[in-house]
Amino acid sequence: MEISCKSEYAILALLEMASHYESGEPMQIRQIAAQQNIPDRYLEQLLATLRRGGIVKSQRGSKGGYLLAREPWKITIFEILECLEGLDVQLNEKDTNAKSVDSSVVGEIWQEARQAANAVLQKYSLQDLCEKRNSRRQLDIMYYI
Repeated sequence: MEISCKSEYAILALLEMASHYESGEPMQIRQIAAQQNIPDRYLEQLLATLRRGGIVKSQRGSKGGYLLAREPWKITIFEILECLEGLDVQLNEKDTNAKSVDSSVVGEIWQEARQAANAVLQKYSLQDLCEKRNSRRQLDIMYYI
């Protein structure tokens, strides 16, 4: 399983927004794009999709920008990927009826792998990613001292 460029950029942008969540101030696209090295136009499209999915909200005006719609610990990585990629968590029943025994066995294994991956993605929130990043940064700082 690989993460798409679209999903990676979106998660990086949301990670940046989660880092600034406590301030309550909206972040502008150019701020996020500069911090995470994401093309502005592409980020604009991603944030529009995430807004429609209820993960972020936008605020208009001179001090406008984007904010997380909920607390970082309430937004799972699975939810983000589902919004962007439209993850299919269930196998179609009609697909299983039309397959041979061999295909059914392969399909069952693939479904089990998907369920395991989805369980991991549902386990981690944006807050968890922030904490992992911060602990790695601390280790890097200590290493260079």
